[in-house]
Amino acid sequence: MEYVYAAMLLHSAENEINEKNVGAVLKAAGVSGDDARVKALVASLGEVDIGEAMSAAIAAPVAAAAPSGAAPAADAAAPAEEAAAEEDEEDSFEGLGSLFG
Repeated sequence: MEYVYAAMLLHSAENEINEKNVGAVLKAAGVSGDDARVKALVASLGEVDIGEAMSAAIAAPVAAAAPSGAAPAADAAAPAEEAAAEEDEEDSFEGLGSLFG
């Protein structure tokens, strides 16, 4: 996960996401980076719009939690729906990690 965080930090600082920069962020954080993983991360991010991916990951839980306008009789199922929405939120963030390698 540290590799993804390094890429996100570089993105938010508007720095180029390359092997040298990712390695420097990992080193500054005290993480001994694996050169192969860094290279794979940078290669996999070549075609990814990180800002768009982050927006989509944040928007997914909001959309899942939005009221559906269901009838009041559905209130009995609300706890189960809330649990499902929480699981969807967790899955969304795990999916974000897989986007970045």
